[in-house]
Amino acid sequence: RSLEGRPAAIVRFLEGMCVRRITPGHCRELGAALAALHKAGNGFAGFRENDLSRAGWRRLFEAAGHRADEIAPGLGREIAAELDYLDATWPGDLPRGIIHADLFPDNVFFRGDKLSGLIDFYFACNDHLAYDLAVCLNAWCFETDNSFNVTKARYFLEAYDAGRALHPDEIAALPVLARGAALRFLLTRLYDWFTPKDGALVRPKDPVEYLKKLRFHARIKGPEAYGLAAAGAAGPAPEKTP
Repeated sequence: RSLEGRPAAIVRFLEGMCVRRITPGHCRELGAALAALHKAGNGFAGFRENDLSRAGWRRLFEAAGHRADEIAPGLGREIAAELDYLDATWPGDLPRGIIHADLFPDNVFFRGDKLSGLIDFYFACNDHLAYDLAVCLNAWCFETDNSFNVTKARYFLEAYDAGRALHPDEIAALPVLARGAALRFLLTRLYDWFTPKDGALVRPKDPVEYLKKLRFHARIKGPEAYGLAAAGAAGPAPEKTP
């Protein structure tokens, strides 16, 4: 709508707040909500390309990669090799639809232990639905010392699978998708680190956090590392998604 000649939107107030101490129970709530979000987007005609997928990663690396070794010795070479690996292994034929693409804890509200809503759809786009899971594995399932909490991952994936059954191809692709998601946030943090905006209220975040997460995903042997065997996620044939 327009209000006094300007674009305007009115939304209802969302009760709740983001959590500081993430528990497996929070991850279970998140998995159920993300499955519902993906199913709710079925049939929506609008389309928006994911500008921060592989082509976008290349552009970020071209803009800031020449200074990557200032963060860690050899980082530029490591990122270049990772980009080539992901270009060669990125899955093409997975269920697609509308994803949030930035579902970090500060974009999820809870009232007590119950999830009350999701916010900040600025990066929402069309992409592999499982890529949204990969983002959440990175954002929700690592501890402050960057160790991976497989219990949180299992609760998250089990709840998602109960709401929208994961196809075996999605499960098999999770390690690659998680590497891509980690690289995406490593590159955006690297870019922000070297190109700070005057007057910005938010300080650039340390890229090394996502370098450590990227290396974790790169060295695991398969999706079992995310607790999928315990979750029992198998799923039927993929659903029809736009």
